[in-house]
Amino acid sequence: MRFAMTALCGAALLAASPSHASTADTAPADIADLINKGSAKLALRYRYEGVDDDGFGEDAKASTLRTRLTLESGHYMNFSGLLEFDNISEIVADDFNAGAGNTPDRTEYPVVADPDGTEVNQMYVDYNGIDEVRLRLGRQRITFDNHRFIGNVGWRQNEQTYDAFSTYWQRDNIHVTYAYVDDVRRIFGEEVPAGREEQDNTHLINGRIDLADIGAITGYYYHIDSEDAVATSTSTFGARLSGSRPVDTMTVRYAVEFARQSDAGDNPASFDANYYLLDGGVIIDNFDIGLAWEVLQGNENVAGEAFSTPFATLHAFNGWADKFLGTPSEGLDDRFARAKATFGDFSAELAYHLFEGQDTGDDLGEEWDVSVGYQFHPRIRGDLKLAAFDGEDPRYSDTTKFWVMVSATLP
Repeated sequence: MRFAMTALCGAALLAASPSHASTADTAPADIADLINKGSAKLALRYRYEGVDDDGFGEDAKASTLRTRLTLESGHYMNFSGLLEFDNISEIVADDFNAGAGNTPDRTEYPVVADPDGTEVNQMYVDYNGIDEVRLRLGRQRITFDNHRFIGNVGWRQNEQTYDAFSTYWQRDNIHVTYAYVDDVRRIFGEEVPAGREEQDNTHLINGRIDLADIGAITGYYYHIDSEDAVATSTSTFGARLSGSRPVDTMTVRYAVEFARQSDAGDNPASFDANYYLLDGGVIIDNFDIGLAWEVLQGNENVAGEAFSTPFATLHAFNGWADKFLGTPSEGLDDRFARAKATFGDFSAELAYHLFEGQDTGDDLGEEWDVSVGYQFHPRIRGDLKLAAFDGEDPRYSDTTKFWVMVSATLP
């Protein structure tokens, strides 16, 4: 990677530069500290996912275990590093299609995108020798804001990470991140072409100002230029305001967002589309109750002209049944209500979504989502989730999904 070599040389030059070097008493004196002051962590996540989709002749039953080993070094001359391995194994129940050609002999089942295998999830080097700046080079997790545009798809067993050079700058209440992305390592794993998406000229810029009176104001520009999935090549710029304020005995929370997207790179479509979000609610004691309206514009008559978010953590949006991982050609209008409750180590959530085509107003379906979780121990957590989608359009079949998940970390 030419960009990687350039960035690495630049970091080395900065490390040697007297004008940017930190004082001697802030850096370890012995290179052995890279190991002696490092850390190792083991994380396990078991999940059973059942899918009853009327569009398939068989129900999916997926029982998988993710084992993650994370090795983090100490610091030497302002450099440090991280190496992280993931293994996903099928346990007992494997009646599911892992997607993207991973299991060509299981196409009668709905997709549960958790292919088995072992791979490097993260592997990067950090440089922290410049005041208020962090430079990072290698395979890394990149997330912005609520993950609506750029995320790590952390819900799936095989996480989405990025081969990239990134820099993060913070001064007081200002935060700015820039990333140049060379490859996106998708959730489908390294065994299939869809697991790696080469980028030609992808730049991600996100800046945030935290203001005590009104909340966080974020501006962003995401230029995606994909070599392997040219239809996802887009330029998106937007702004977001999110925050909360106490009002009498409750807290009012709010989020407002707008973005505009156009085609980029070799995208065969030529279009402009908008994104809107209005999200508000009240927090009273242990309860958070709110309403939201999210709109992704589209064009009923021309495929490929709908607002898309290909690198988002999509499971967190538009219903947990994942019926709208790709925006319909006519766009998507999602109006939803959500209620959360937290009592000590116990948490619960209930949500209702009503989906329509943005350009047509046609009813696409509705969905109920419910989850409960319990923190049994600081290092052990259990979760149950259910999603029930009732489709009103032939493209979107009735679907029920159920999850049982246990997560544990050591040490």
